[in-house]
Amino acid sequence: MEPTKIEELPDRVADMFEGQNILITGGTGFLGKVMIEKFLRCIPNVGKLYLLVRAKKGKDPKLRLEEIFNSPLFEKVKELRGLPFICEKVHVINGDVSLLDLGLSVEDRQILCEKINIVYHAAATIRFDEPLKRAVLLNTRGTKNMLDLAKQMKHLVLFAHISTAYCHLEEKILGEKPYPPPADPHKIIKCVEWMDDDVVEAMTSKILGNLPNTYAFTKALSEGLVEEAMKELPAIILRPSIVIPIWKEPLPGWTDNINGPTGLLIGAGKGVIRTMLCDERGYADYLPVDIAINAIFGCSWNYIYCKDESRRVYNLTSSHQFKVSWSEILDRGRRITEKVPLNGVLWYPGGSMKKSKLMHNICVLLFHMLPAYFIDTILFFTGHKPIMCRIHRRIQKGFEVFEYYANRQWDFKNDNIDIIRSKFNDLERKNYKVDGEDMDMDAYFEACIRAARIYILNEPPETLPAARRHMRVMYWVDVFTKIIFFGLIIYTLFSWTEGFKAILKN
Repeated sequence: MEPTKIEELPDRVADMFEGQNILITGGTGFLGKVMIEKFLRCIPNVGKLYLLVRAKKGKDPKLRLEEIFNSPLFEKVKELRGLPFICEKVHVINGDVSLLDLGLSVEDRQILCEKINIVYHAAATIRFDEPLKRAVLLNTRGTKNMLDLAKQMKHLVLFAHISTAYCHLEEKILGEKPYPPPADPHKIIKCVEWMDDDVVEAMTSKILGNLPNTYAFTKALSEGLVEEAMKELPAIILRPSIVIPIWKEPLPGWTDNINGPTGLLIGAGKGVIRTMLCDERGYADYLPVDIAINAIFGCSWNYIYCKDESRRVYNLTSSHQFKVSWSEILDRGRRITEKVPLNGVLWYPGGSMKKSKLMHNICVLLFHMLPAYFIDTILFFTGHKPIMCRIHRRIQKGFEVFEYYANRQWDFKNDNIDIIRSKFNDLERKNYKVDGEDMDMDAYFEACIRAARIYILNEPPETLPAARRHMRVMYWVDVFTKIIFFGLIIYTLFSWTEGFKAILKN
């Protein structure tokens, strides 16, 4: 008997989604955009995609959606399916998860209750320094509002809550199970609803307790609400770790933000980050966004198609397979930005990670703030707007969050994804890849830098030769600066020594 060709195998994940109407919140975010693109490109027989979108900065939801579809991310699906197909499949619902009743009209609420089969709730503020009141209203009350809506949906087969692997920070090894929330989410919601913003702000540190930021706190509260609703709803909790740029499809290296290691590589590549307070042997857990979406689809399939209701919580993580230390990220970043330099580098990429806070603060003063004041002074006297001090203040604020995570270690159990992969046939493993077996880390990081140049920094490939010439100049500037710097130190020490000798003689 001849072995079956992969192409002849069934795609049971695509079959499961056939005809299903899906509601997505957070569809304008990084994860949401990639999810929408995957549905349109790989599962054309899906029903309608309903996107809950709010007006923002004077742009109505339909205009915001048009801008999303103009992104390079959707070029491949537009070539494959055509714009009319996309417009027919995607339906915008004007709403806002931070508002009471989601800001839905009576007509839109009725449409959702009558038609939706699957909900992916991904809307959240991911700002770590978000004021507590806003974070609760958006992340926690927003989840409660979505659960209340889901309970009214007549044909619901799945409610998937997109959480984060970094919300139960007291657990050094995170299991695939619910954990008690840090407070009663219902009471926290009521408190922030009737308290003034300044009162909530004054009480924030006391309310957060040992948790470092409002993001972790409100996401943990949200999980508590979803677990509570599992008695009434077909709900699951999905915990992706730090979601990073696309690995394989449709556009390697693409991202729409500079969060996570991409921002670190850009900051170091531009020469503005020279020191970090970090345990260089430690590691964080990263997940390429396309693998995260594949895992979300696989978990949905496992619950709906395989009817596996015993697994309701999934950790979508990678550190059981890859442990990339902070020092490895920095070393790779150096090598890649030498090969693919960024435009306008202010200082040759370098610097290091420090264990000593005192040494780190000294280096911040010498290599971040003093050069920033120097450059801003030149900009001011040449008639330009000073920017470097402002940039470094933002970097310093980001470091305050980064240092908490970079100097602590968490690990994650990931057995449920392995079980799903074992259930996939060869075609499904290919179409919904949830492992990193063939990952070339250097090639991936290089794709991230090349994509960041184009899509984040607006530095097209034709600027690379000039960037390489500038990098060579900055190398010699860096060498010359170090010679002067260390020469001054030696001269100062020599002067002190001669001075002490003169004192002793006298």
